[in-house]
Amino acid sequence: MSSTEFSEPTPPAFAGPAVSLVDVASHLPGDPVGTEYFTRFSRSDRMAKNVMFRSPHGRHHIARDQTAVDMVEQAAAPLRDRHGSDLFGDIDVLITHTQLPDNPVMGCGPEVARRLGMRPGWVLDVHNGGCAAFVHMMSLARMILQTTEARTALIAVTQNTAGQVFTQTDIRKLAQAPVPGDGCGVGLLVKDDSAPILDIECRSYPEFAGDMDFSSGSERKYWEPGEGQGCVSFTESKITKVFARGNRLVPEVALTVCDRIGVKGRDVDTFVTNQPNRLFLRNWHDALELPAERHPDTFDQCGNLFAAGIPVTLDTENRAGRLRNGSVVLLAAFAHAGDFAAAAAVRWGAAR
Repeated sequence: MSSTEFSEPTPPAFAGPAVSLVDVASHLPGDPVGTEYFTRFSRSDRMAKNVMFRSPHGRHHIARDQTAVDMVEQAAAPLRDRHGSDLFGDIDVLITHTQLPDNPVMGCGPEVARRLGMRPGWVLDVHNGGCAAFVHMMSLARMILQTTEARTALIAVTQNTAGQVFTQTDIRKLAQAPVPGDGCGVGLLVKDDSAPILDIECRSYPEFAGDMDFSSGSERKYWEPGEGQGCVSFTESKITKVFARGNRLVPEVALTVCDRIGVKGRDVDTFVTNQPNRLFLRNWHDALELPAERHPDTFDQCGNLFAAGIPVTLDTENRAGRLRNGSVVLLAAFAHAGDFAAAAAVRWGAAR
């Protein structure tokens, strides 16, 4: 099937005006960090041999004095270059997601607006959505644009735990420490049909919400003084459960979207997902019967970017000219231990 030959999606109960993802941009902080940084501290290779923790070749780490707002500002700069100096002053909706908020009491949305010279009518900081946050935020932005007078939205996702959590003296010894990388991705959405979002599917699975922990390895709460360094904790039994869920959830939401827009999974032009590890990536494109070259990722250069994985990969592919205008681009991801999954299809037409 060619990129222009697909049946129209079945209209949802409410069919509002078209909303387009008209541009993406990203930022990777600092110089690449090699795996040798971690191998000198490694405590054991047993968990490192687990397929969930096989290391990428490189990753980027946020600096101690760099904030999520700094990352968003740098990621968004190319949008201003491409769309004009008045772009941010005209943004109606700002939605942000930060993996590790710099201020635990509030998100970074208002400060992003101040830094970029925005005066949006809607400022939302969302903490749920995890690795699927970019699609989750597309869904929220589209809903606001379709049901209000708002015409433009900026969505921004920041992954900032690699350089701040996984390099702690006790944590950098763990098998999972080399896998994450830091980065930020942004998307510009407009109420028009130039690069339309064809369909979005978001699903919550509350029964899995308690299966991922952030702890200091002791009874103290993360904000209390005392010994121990905070980190996402894994056990081998949980790894097995998360692996099984991830293998199922991403193809399920992706194929649901494909079915509604009348495209077979194997006919999607480009498939972009979150990128926990190489095995998930392989299993997901196999499930859609897609060749690996139609499922690009930045895992070996950037590691697991959590929520930033989708927009960073989109930006990388778009700047390289590998996303054809008019092609069908399918996005999909699952979050945390499987408590959320989302997918979206876009008729590609972003600037570059």
